[in-house]
Amino acid sequence: MIYRPMYMDKIIAYVDTPFVKILTGVRRCGKSTILKMIMEKLMSDRNVPTERIISCHFDSMEYEDMTAKQIYIQLKEQLSPDGKTYLFLDEVQEIKGWEKVVNSLASDFDVDLYITGSNSQMMSSEISTYLTGRYVSFRIFTLSFSEYLMFKAKYADVGDLKTELANYVRLGGFPATHLQAYSQDEIYTIVRDIYNSTIFSDIVKRNQVRKIDQLERIVKYTFNNVGNTFSAKSIADYLKSEHRALDNETVYSYLEKLEKAYLLHRCSRYDLQGKEILKTQEKFYLADVSLRYSVLGYNADSVASSLENIVYLELCRRGYTVNVGKTGDGEIDFVATRQNEKVYVQVTQKMKSEKTEKREYDRLLEIHDNYPKYVLTTDDFAGGNYEGIKTMHIADFLLSSEY
Repeated sequence: MIYRPMYMDKIIAYVDTPFVKILTGVRRCGKSTILKMIMEKLMSDRNVPTERIISCHFDSMEYEDMTAKQIYIQLKEQLSPDGKTYLFLDEVQEIKGWEKVVNSLASDFDVDLYITGSNSQMMSSEISTYLTGRYVSFRIFTLSFSEYLMFKAKYADVGDLKTELANYVRLGGFPATHLQAYSQDEIYTIVRDIYNSTIFSDIVKRNQVRKIDQLERIVKYTFNNVGNTFSAKSIADYLKSEHRALDNETVYSYLEKLEKAYLLHRCSRYDLQGKEILKTQEKFYLADVSLRYSVLGYNADSVASSLENIVYLELCRRGYTVNVGKTGDGEIDFVATRQNEKVYVQVTQKMKSEKTEKREYDRLLEIHDNYPKYVLTTDDFAGGNYEGIKTMHIADFLLSSEY
């Protein structure tokens, strides 16, 4: 196992506190492995005996026909009679009524609880009802560029950063695809399996979706339009042109299901003048850029939007709330806020002309505040400042600790 300090350091700080620790994220992003790391830490650093650590994987057939009450009784019988029991419940959303089990265990016994799930419904009304104020959540993402380099260094030589960024764009960051030297085709096969299992388990099966072809068409439309603003109506109009009539509400419902399964991230527009979130023409980004290529095939023309996707995810990993910024007649790729901090980011694959350069800088120059502003690119000589705007190579930005 390769240590992931970005998450481990935050979670370990809550060991032995009364909060239920909830890890959420797309399937195969590394949640289960992080649970194993926590267990190892407990045994090595805190001398917790193995008999006081209980681990259950609820996507196993062992629990397929069990009720919440049966699982509660089984776990209760395994609790340590002398000292705190550490409970690790993996993919707990597979059990109907899981939130009652977690609430009862947390309320009635001396336990330290860690749970994972691959569906954001975990964080919705059910858990709020039972665990209000008694849980902390951690969003787990696929590998960052920094983590990707760390993983690769374990089995191969790491090249120069610009070459590795190009590899990262093509291959994505699912941890399972970077444990050894897989070919691009092998990686896309692994990712396609992750995609298929997510679509089936977390969307089709959970929501009893019958018209799977409609869902897949919406998926392909959103995957093809990463980084573009569009609405449910845009998709409905597109499907209508293909003689596949679908109303706006149904499209919106499908998009919501894809979000809940963490395949898609919705990025709303923020009006920088009116200081309000706009309800129309949002952008969607993928949980990992490799999902697009595994489903649609690799296309060099999509690299620009994949770079934008990668920067978006990096800002999210670092705890920013990210919006698209609407200016008077233009757009800022990202306005990212975190408590009292804010950064503005423009992403462009290449500064191909003075016109492109002027467009990227001028939009940021319209903003008259003192928060950091960046133009990110893959140009060989990216670097320096232009009227207070910092220009950086995307690889350097992804590895930087300054924001």
